[in-house]
Amino acid sequence: LTRWLPRHAMSFQAPRRHYVLLYAGLTAAGDAAQRRGRGQPPDWAQTRRVALLALTFHGNLNYVWLRALERALPGRRPAAVLGKVLCDQLLAAPVAVGAFYTGMSILQRKEDIFSDCKKKFWNTYKTGLMYWPFVQLSNFVFVPVYLRTAYTGLCGFVWAAFICFSQESGDGTVKSAFMWLQREKVNADEEPSQK
Repeated sequence: LTRWLPRHAMSFQAPRRHYVLLYAGLTAAGDAAQRRGRGQPPDWAQTRRVALLALTFHGNLNYVWLRALERALPGRRPAAVLGKVLCDQLLAAPVAVGAFYTGMSILQRKEDIFSDCKKKFWNTYKTGLMYWPFVQLSNFVFVPVYLRTAYTGLCGFVWAAFICFSQESGDGTVKSAFMWLQREKVNADEEPSQK
């Protein structure tokens, strides 16, 4: 085993299902973290829905999309990297945001499955433009192709916390996401004065 491990450890490429499972697990953890961060009890049914959506759609989309981008625009030349970032933000990001809001509405059995998407899509997409281009720039420059889904999943943990909050009680803007942080600070400041 010790002879085999060093030789093959550097070339290890997990099957697609491992990356998709990792992506789904990190997305579900982002949902649980945002609830905990707001001082709310866990909502395991909601977290399961988030995980199911990430497992069936978002993880697979990222796996296939990132490899397709690499085939279409191979390498780490500045033009190729910027092209990948641009394609990612103009093509995949709108699909991912729309699929999240619509998919969650379907899983929650809402009557109007497009309501959240109509209300929150543009704000969420614009907020994503402040986060994802920087994530994907580092992804396309520093991360090997076979680890890009895992890296996107790790960075997606933060995004999942934001988008899950937005889906439950925000409007898709950064301002709404940080309002609960401000409320936490105000509540912490009030507690000592009440004693």
